[in-house]
Order: sequence, then C-alpha cells, then structure tokens
Amino acid sequence: MFPESSTGYSYEDCKATADWLLAQTSVRPVVGIVCGSGMGGLADMLKDQVAFNYMDIPNFPQSTVHGHAGRLVFGTLKGRPCVCMQGRFHLYEGYAIQKITLPMRIFSLLGVETVILTNAAGGLNQDFKVGDIMIMKDHINMPGFAGNNPLAGSNDDRFGVRFPCMSDAYDRELQQLAVDVGQELGYGDFLREGVYCVLGGPSFETIAECRMLHKLGADAVGMSTAHEVIAARHCGMRVFALSLITNKAVMDYDSEEKANHEEVLETGQHRAIQLEKLVSTMVTRMEYNTTNA
Repeated sequence: MFPESSTGYSYEDCKATADWLLAQTSVRPVVGIVCGSGMGGLADMLKDQVAFNYMDIPNFPQSTVHGHAGRLVFGTLKGRPCVCMQGRFHLYEGYAIQKITLPMRIFSLLGVETVILTNAAGGLNQDFKVGDIMIMKDHINMPGFAGNNPLAGSNDDRFGVRFPCMSDAYDRELQQLAVDVGQELGYGDFLREGVYCVLGGPSFETIAECRMLHKLGADAVGMSTAHEVIAARHCGMRVFALSLITNKAVMDYDSEEKANHEEVLETGQHRAIQLEKLVSTMVTRMEYNTTNA
C-alpha cells in the first residue's frame, strides 16, 4: 500500500497504481465503464479479459455492497480496448469522497478518454416507470452543498484545474448518440432523459425529501455517480451516464410502497441485457461519431 495524503491519494500514488496495472496487462483502455447495482454483466461482455480483484490492487478500496462484484476487468468491447469496474464505492460505506473517486484518477492515468457510468436510481419523475433507462443530462450534488466534494483540499494541476466547469459535465454528443442507438434498437418506449440527484444514503429517501427533490428539478435519485463525474471531468475525460429506474420514489403518504435493495437488483437483471446492448453499441459507434472519442 502507498501512503495516503491528507486529501486522499497523491498524483504519485495514483500513477504508481496505474503503472502497476499497465504492467499486468497489454490492454490500453480508451473507454472506462462503471457498473451500477446488478449491472456487472457489462464487464462480462469484454473479450480477452484480464481481471483484478480490488483487494489485490495497490491503493484500491473494497466494494462492500451486495450486487457489486469488486473486480476491475480489462478487455475489448467490439474491438475497442476498455476497462470496467464491476462494483463501485459509496459515501455510505464510510469511505472519504476522495477515495470513492480514486478510480477516476486511475482511469485517466491509464489513458481512458471516455467514461460511461451506470447506476440504479429511484424515479422521481411521475412519468417514469420501473425499468426505464434515463440518460443523465445533468446532476444535483447534494453532498456538495455541504462541502463534501471530491475536489476539496489541495489541487494538483497535473490532474486538472482548481475550478473546473460543470455546465458541460455530461457530453451532449454522447447523449445524442445514445438516443439514436436507442431508437435503432427499439428502446424508445423506455429510454428517457433527465436530471439525477445524489444523496449520501444508505437510508432511502423520506416522502418529504422525495417531494423536495422533485420540486428542485430532479427526475431520479440515487447514492453514486455524481462524485465520479466531477472527478472524471476534472481529469478532462468525456462523460456519459445512465440511470436504470429500479423503483418509483414514494411521494404519497397513503402509499403502501416501500423501496428495497432486492427490488433494485431484480430490475437490474430484468433490463440488464438491453442496457448492455445499448452501451456496447455506443462504444462501437464512438470512433465514427467523434474522431477523438
């Protein structure tokens, strides 16, 4: 293990981890994929796999959540070199926010140019149905309002600038590509666009909280992704993100509905194949849509 700095891991620590990984595999990934709850099947699509358990990677945190395998998988997806996280890290696991976003720093140092993130989320938009896939066009970072931001602390200019812009956090070309691919695949009935709100968790939201978030303009709510997006954009990587709507947020005091993690995993399995096809087709097309993808 490498020594931890006061604000997480230093550039040198991240570089040492990236160099360790590059020495173990010939894959030089240009796309990095993060699998949300129940969506680890994306990594299984990779060909010529070289996989590492998180516990074996210097510096890497451990995933403690059911439905997150805890493996970093290198390989090719339709011929494009990729690296895939089967399982991510969350604030509610007790990790410092700099540790949660450490993999984004390492992705950047591995040569990743585009990050695709997936998550399971509760639907706040009343037009959304369980099983819908939401293209994230923006986010509301609630922990950030309280100063819990992955970029807090000293800034290392080798990663990125002190005050990165977030008005273009989610790449608009990739959003359009997702819409186009989704239409071709016949996914128009369950493909949505919207704003994701992140909370700390692990408790699900109260009815009053859901009502408030909906009034603030959030279409879906979850416990991940936004922190990773901020770190990825800080490092200059392009970002695309999808939320799988696994449950409808309870907005009515007369409702008998209750959110639970089992429902999240079940919905993930139900829609996983289509989500995987959407992502893999997008990865194939990126080189044609953007020469620098």
